[in-house]
Parts: sequence; C-alpha cells; structure tokens
Amino acid sequence: MKNKDGMRYPSIDKLLGKIDSKYKLVYVASKVAEIIDSKDLIVEDAKCIKSVGIALEEILNDKVEIEFTK
Repeated sequence: MKNKDGMRYPSIDKLLGKIDSKYKLVYVASKVAEIIDSKDLIVEDAKCIKSVGIALEEILNDKVEIEFTK
C-alpha cells in the first residue's frame, strides 16, 4: 500500500538514527530524490509515492551510502 498522507513515514526519529542532523538529512534526501527523478528510477518496494519520500525510505533502509567531509 502506497503512503499518500505526506511525510508521516518514514519516522524522523528513525531517520535521525541514520543521519545525526535534520539539515544533513534534508540535504541528502534532496540529492537522492534528484537522482531518482533524473533517472526515472522505480523502487519496487517503496511505500511512498513522491521522490523525496522514496529517498528517505532508501536512506532508512541503508540503500544509500553517505559520507560527509569536513
């Protein structure tokens, strides 16, 4: 079942367990969503409809490798 109710899923608390800052999380999700849109990727098991929601799911499920440099 697809999530059409907005940003209730995935949970921000669970996402912050993956990335320690809301600001970093927004940045990464936007970059992943750009890739999803530009490549017209279809994520078979995604519960969200919009690319940002799918990107957040991918981050939560460790399907995105993230490295921040200082």
